[in-house]
Amino acid sequence: MGEKKLILLDTDIIIEVLDKDSYKGQELMLKIIESGEEYCTSSVNMHEVLYGIEKYSRDSRLVLQIPTLEYSKNDSELSAVLELDAERKGGAVPRMDAIVASIAINNGCSLYTLYNHFEVFTDKGLKLFR
Repeated sequence: MGEKKLILLDTDIIIEVLDKDSYKGQELMLKIIESGEEYCTSSVNMHEVLYGIEKYSRDSRLVLQIPTLEYSKNDSELSAVLELDAERKGGAVPRMDAIVASIAINNGCSLYTLYNHFEVFTDKGLKLFR
């Protein structure tokens, strides 16, 4: 039996799923559950979500239970290449997104995001969860 695939949740997905009133968040979570795959996030995404939680005085216990992949030296090497490559193609992307993409690629994860600009990294090995 093969290893389970891992889905890396981008910040936008986590925010939608945590919003109890979000029908879209419910749909997104159902898609994860139905895939049978395990999920995680990155330390960068965790920072972004926790920043919002702290800013709005919300409870962080639930989000802190999400398994989290750390940003490594290998990730920093790849993210620099990803960011520069996107810039050279005329499609500059936010630095944090190049970092998240590098973590997903280096850990063999599929990235679950609502943002289309991650498409620029698919030719460098990024798999998107659809």
